[in-house]
Amino acid sequence: MQNNSSHDYQRVYVWEQPVRWFHWINALCVIALGVTGYVIAHPPALMNSGDAADSYWFGKVRFVHFTTAYLFMVNFLFRLYWASVGNKYTHWRNYFPITKPQLKQVFAVLKVDIFQSSDLPVHTLGHNSMAYFTYMGTGLLTIFQVLSGFALYASMSHSWFPQLFNWMVPLFGSEQNLRVFHYAALWLFIVFTLIHVYLVFYHDYVEGHGVLSSMVGGWKFMEKEEIESAEPMGLSGPAMIQKPHPATPPVKTRPVI
Repeated sequence: MQNNSSHDYQRVYVWEQPVRWFHWINALCVIALGVTGYVIAHPPALMNSGDAADSYWFGKVRFVHFTTAYLFMVNFLFRLYWASVGNKYTHWRNYFPITKPQLKQVFAVLKVDIFQSSDLPVHTLGHNSMAYFTYMGTGLLTIFQVLSGFALYASMSHSWFPQLFNWMVPLFGSEQNLRVFHYAALWLFIVFTLIHVYLVFYHDYVEGHGVLSSMVGGWKFMEKEEIESAEPMGLSGPAMIQKPHPATPPVKTRPVI
């Protein structure tokens, strides 16, 4: 069957450099915090015949965890700031799917990615509304991890900053209870990361719009007619477009004259 869709692709600058820096710094922090957090929760029993003072490896693990936590917090605060001053694809309004087109897009994405009841991809330049909503959830999870982490750190720190979070311990009854929730949130981050990486590679392969490379260079690609038809729908980024892909996705990076 002949495909009459346009192959006139347009290169669009979507992810600004501060957003890309946030993404990769955040990814490294999550990995470092996850690995060190797991070791802190389940310290291995290592036999050593030397002096204990010469094998302070567990203290180093804790130091990496605490130091990375500060970077994780500062990076997140910067992203909150950029959500107000960045371009339309990074604005905080995207993370609250309350308009009719946004809610329609959420269900369209669920049908493709979760329920597998549709094979028509949802094309967007920024994230789709379901992704924005998911990232809002991880943002709330980040806030909890920062607050609970510094609350647990307060009892072993002489710094004034961790003491600001002491109020969280009584809310959970004890440090141990808070530690259980803090550790459980680690596994939520692990599950999110696995799904996130899978969907990024899946959509990058199926749609061919530069999902993966866009978080390196900032640019994505979309057919010109899709951009023009999507913009009037009122989302901060181009709205939902569902149409079959051509058999061989075009690879042009500029309009063809």
